[in-house]
Amino acid sequence: MTVLNDLHQDHVNLNKLLAVLDNKLEALKQGEMPNFVLLGDAVDYISSYADAYHHPLEDQMYEAFKASGCRELDEAITRCVDEHKQLKQSSHEIIEAVDSILNDAVIPMDQFTAKLERFVEEQIEHLNLEEGTLFPLLEEVGTDAQWQMLASELPTMDDPLFGEQQKQRYIDLYTELLRDMR
Repeated sequence: MTVLNDLHQDHVNLNKLLAVLDNKLEALKQGEMPNFVLLGDAVDYISSYADAYHHPLEDQMYEAFKASGCRELDEAITRCVDEHKQLKQSSHEIIEAVDSILNDAVIPMDQFTAKLERFVEEQIEHLNLEEGTLFPLLEEVGTDAQWQMLASELPTMDDPLFGEQQKQRYIDLYTELLRDMR
């Protein structure tokens, strides 16, 4: 089940990044101004990797199991796919807000803080749905043959932040992530 293992590792990595965002959120609540470029890079990573690769990969996997006959799994898949759409929208809203701040637009920090907090909460709730409900159901329902077929059909992509070759764009974010983890 390397497909699930790979997706689980993506979730572990995303949780690390969400912890960094949560630290920045707490700083905002205390009246401190975080590094908005770094904050924007974190949300951009979530948007560009999760929305462009990770979620579509999950959606393809879910589609393969949708007619499994397990009502609980089918309902969780439907909810999860809907959440993917919402998370993509939330990512774009945060990116727009950060870009506005970086371009000196006046945005009330309490509104930005609330939006960022909602974004982090949505991401965590979504990960909990997948890790706590969906993945265990998929492990239960999926056969070895199905997992092998999926592994051969699904595309692969090196993670631009946590993979072997970090993209230059995310070097500062990776450094900050390491610093926050100490």
